[in-house]
Amino acid sequence: MTEWHFYEPAQGHGLSHDPLNAIVAPRPIGWISTVSRDGRRNLAPYSFFNLFSYRPPIIGFCSLGEKDSLANVRARGEFVWNLATRDLAKAMNETSAATDEDEFVRAGLATLPSARVAAPRVALSPVQFECQVTQIVQLQDRRGTALPGWLVLGEAVAVHIDRAMLEDGVYQTARAQPILRGGGPGDYFEPGEKFTMTRPG
Repeated sequence: MTEWHFYEPAQGHGLSHDPLNAIVAPRPIGWISTVSRDGRRNLAPYSFFNLFSYRPPIIGFCSLGEKDSLANVRARGEFVWNLATRDLAKAMNETSAATDEDEFVRAGLATLPSARVAAPRVALSPVQFECQVTQIVQLQDRRGTALPGWLVLGEAVAVHIDRAMLEDGVYQTARAQPILRGGGPGDYFEPGEKFTMTRPG
């Protein structure tokens, strides 16, 4: 018979580490590049990130706190998502530091210009989405109290894919070796075994 650990989040989880982000995992990483109104570059990873719509393509990341990325998307209305891969993992981690440095310089990352937005792209990332902001939504709890978290949604208006990631016109997910965020202070994953199922109906 299953023994359950039950808790109500408002009362605490009663464990040595909050299990929430280890359960909802692994998660894709929102490696977001932006530019401030006065031209300062910023690059930061967000583990609360995902795709929300096909047509038009809408992706989103959540900023917990008033961070530079949030200030920049408010000012400019745009950002770039860069795919974080195994080869870029250490550089991606460097860009998570709370610093006033240019994260591209700090992590030793070359850039490429974007076609439709001002923010630069990470040159070695095999996929980048140039996005224009569609909504910035402040999170609320069940009582309607505003929380210090903002969901930023953006429409991908331009997409760059390294052709080496394509085979017969199909993007090969595992080939890029994307990394995914787990729980704990530093757990990451790579895609494992693939299995295929066809939707019923």
